[in-house]
Amino acid sequence: MQVHVALGSNLGDRESHLRRALGDIADLEGVSMLVCSSLYETAPMGPQDQPDYINAVCRFDYRGTARALMGRLQSIEREHGRLANGRRWGERPLDLDIILFGEQIIDEPDLSVPHPGLSERSFVLWPLAELDENLTVPGGRGQGKSVVQLQQQCPRLGIQRLPGGALSVE
Repeated sequence: MQVHVALGSNLGDRESHLRRALGDIADLEGVSMLVCSSLYETAPMGPQDQPDYINAVCRFDYRGTARALMGRLQSIEREHGRLANGRRWGERPLDLDIILFGEQIIDEPDLSVPHPGLSERSFVLWPLAELDENLTVPGGRGQGKSVVQLQQQCPRLGIQRLPGGALSVE
């Protein structure tokens, strides 16, 4: 199953958090063929009284369920100091979200795939398009649209690609 996961950080050494998290994901059982986009910097989506984010998207093949992967990603977030009781859309050392899980559409109280905010988030669409601009998003508001089509409908909102090219595993 081909999976896309969004990575974000706006506390501490943001780039280091993302690099280490990418290595943690690569080490998960069932993960292979991992590649990652470049890093992008954006203003926070939620409360503006917090530092800017650095974001990326990684793609990999995965043998397992979306629920199992979500649990593993949440463990990685906690290892990086993320607290479960933080404010909504608040600052965090690491945020990992399953954006796409193959062609699956999952609508459960605590797991929605494709990610419900995908079509409105430049910080996901730009790195996702870098990985595969022809990717079609199943279901939801992006049903049947390519990532580039969604990108064209999404305000850029100050997203900037950082120099250095694609993020790689440490």
